[in-house]
Amino acid sequence: MMIENIKMSWTNIVHNKIRSFLTILGIVIGVASIIALITIVKGATGEVTEQMSSLGADKITVQIKGTPLKKGLLDSDIKELEEIEHVSGVSPTLTGKTSIVYLKHVMKDITVQGKNQMHFRKNNDLVEEGRAINKLDIDSKNKVVLIGSEISKELFEGKKSIGNKIEISGVKFKVIGILEQSDSYSNDSTNETIIMPYTTARSFLQAGSVSNTDIYVDDAKYASDVTSNVEKAMNQAFNYKDEGYSIVNMGDMITSINEITTMMSLMLGGIASISLVVGGIGIMNMMLVSVTERTPEIGLRKALGAEPRRIQQQFLFESVFLSLIGGMIGLLSGIVIAFIVCSIMGTSFALTATTIFIGVGFSVAIGIIFGIAPAKKASKLHPIDALRSH
Repeated sequence: MMIENIKMSWTNIVHNKIRSFLTILGIVIGVASIIALITIVKGATGEVTEQMSSLGADKITVQIKGTPLKKGLLDSDIKELEEIEHVSGVSPTLTGKTSIVYLKHVMKDITVQGKNQMHFRKNNDLVEEGRAINKLDIDSKNKVVLIGSEISKELFEGKKSIGNKIEISGVKFKVIGILEQSDSYSNDSTNETIIMPYTTARSFLQAGSVSNTDIYVDDAKYASDVTSNVEKAMNQAFNYKDEGYSIVNMGDMITSINEITTMMSLMLGGIASISLVVGGIGIMNMMLVSVTERTPEIGLRKALGAEPRRIQQQFLFESVFLSLIGGMIGLLSGIVIAFIVCSIMGTSFALTATTIFIGVGFSVAIGIIFGIAPAKKASKLHPIDALRSH
């Protein structure tokens, strides 16, 4: 009997092609909207998260604003940070502006940064050619520099730059490396930057203290604990004046971004689901019309002994078929739309099994929910009244 009901449901859908198509169209639009919106948002936010992750989930950044009594971090403060449990290294930064000269070439307002070996150890893709700053350079305050790609092109005009000496504010510095060209918005551009040992930069820039430092954690899961200990150390260093410093935990930022993007995906999915509800109303409307048109058929089947639940089953199958067909077409349409949009935006195509389950699952649920009322109406018709209406 169930197989017979399935056949009759399918036959009725096929015989009313235009009406079935218009009913299915509402489900197609709803499912396609859910699939496309969630996939596009996941792809776009995935790119943002990836860029944030590239900054290091195991990195904590301390920015020093200073107080009237203390302008920045001293070597003793940096050493104290290095001794915090689960800290694998500390990379202080000094920054300033300078002019550089090589033969007759002069470049003004060039950014100069003081870094240590830890910065290059944790960012091993920074050096395109030559070598990075090492511990000996730091301890000996060597006058060595790594220069940005644009500086190398302009000063040396395609010739070999490593091993040559450039003049920075009247002091000779040996070029030991070329920095990798920056092309990512998530990283500060180093194309027109010079990096030297931070101990050398401290004397060169006449800066007695460090205004910025990166703290690396040996395991990202300890980032929160290390952040708390860093905050304690900074409170002691700046006499518990919070305005003297700020701490940024990249791991917490990435977690927050993931939470926000998940909420956005759910919100957009909810908005798109409204169109599915409209499609469900269309299914209910079609099924109610179908019940009215087929009242004599229902009366005859009941008179011949068909049970109410069999009648109900037939109309419920028809409703589910409509929503399932619409769901499958909507799924394919949503995937194509999302792929095209992601390609245009240049983001990753992030279709997941969960997204597919939500889209198709909702369409089937809509078919069942909005098909129950017409199916019950059909099953409750009295056979005599139904035959008399003919």
